Amino acid sequence: MNLETVEAVLSWAIGALIALSALLVLVRVTIGPSVLDRVVASDTLVSVVVCALGAHIALTGSVSTMPLLVSLSLVGFLGSVAVARFVARDRDPEPPR
Repeated sequence: MNLETVEAVLSWAIGALIALSALLVLVRVTIGPSVLDRVVASDTLVSVVVCALGAHIALTGSVSTMPLLVSLSLVGFLGSVAVARFVARDRDPEPPR
């Protein structure tokens, strides 16, 4: 087996695993019983897209999608922090007056 065959098999395997994880996350977004489950699944979907972009960069050697990867990572992180703060504020009891 030569190097090109190994690279082709690995790229198909990586693509299949990323597609399977994206499909499972979309199922969770669809049937998630609570809004918080759907938000976490959406954040996970952003992470799957970031992984797909990273795999694309690694397989092709092209760094033209690197700004998109960094931007999505930042948006995913800030979205998670915003939701966590919103949920924490929503669940904290009111202080006595």
